[in-house]
Amino acid sequence: MGRTLIEAVAAAPDLALCAALEVPGSPLVGQSATPSSMPALRITDDLCALDGADVLIDFTRPAGTLRHLQACQNAGVAIVIGTTGFSEAEKGQIQDAGRHVPIVFAPNMSVGVNVTLRLLEIAARTLAEGYDIEILEMHHRHKIDAPSGTALRMGEVIAGALGRELADCAVYSREGVTGERDPSTIGFAVLRGGDCVGEHTVVFAGTGERVEITHRATSRNTFSAGALRAARFLAGRAPGLYAMSDVLGLRTGG
Repeated sequence: MGRTLIEAVAAAPDLALCAALEVPGSPLVGQSATPSSMPALRITDDLCALDGADVLIDFTRPAGTLRHLQACQNAGVAIVIGTTGFSEAEKGQIQDAGRHVPIVFAPNMSVGVNVTLRLLEIAARTLAEGYDIEILEMHHRHKIDAPSGTALRMGEVIAGALGRELADCAVYSREGVTGERDPSTIGFAVLRGGDCVGEHTVVFAGTGERVEITHRATSRNTFSAGALRAARFLAGRAPGLYAMSDVLGLRTGG
């Protein structure tokens, strides 16, 4: 994602790259970050590189993101967070930071995924009775968290539309004699393999029909395009914790 983001910035006439950060100890520190079409810039773990930046786009891991988040607070730099796998306590730290700097925090920056979330909200409210809900996701073999942050966000949106809490109705695994399916639950299934960028399908299974809503990502460019859109959204924005629904004008308040 770092390389994809750098290439996207290079192609954007209204944006300039001022730093490329990695966590301390990364073997990438010191290596060139930029293609030949851009001024030479090396990857660094020195957070002073944020001085003079307007916004940081962070697609790392929770520990790295939280380190960068604190540096952004200290420097007054906005931040776009596409990292997943945070604990509830870590999410609380991000929410607290939103009181000091503007933040866009989303488990998936894809415009298509965020439109899909809106469609899922509509579907869940319409199919609230008589339909079993299952969420299936697949990612590449290197992904370290499961279910994906996007799948969990889909579950949260659906549960919210039904007046439930995902923590109270999610089923993350089935094995052995499980008994009949509880109709109030939302099930998750996870696949990992190959170089799959990301696929998510939500199944609303009723009697005599099945509705499936699917999003497939075939390139990481969709995530970088959404992240740059989020970065532009934060320009001059007041401190706060924003979502991609704010960036895309999809928030309904319902």
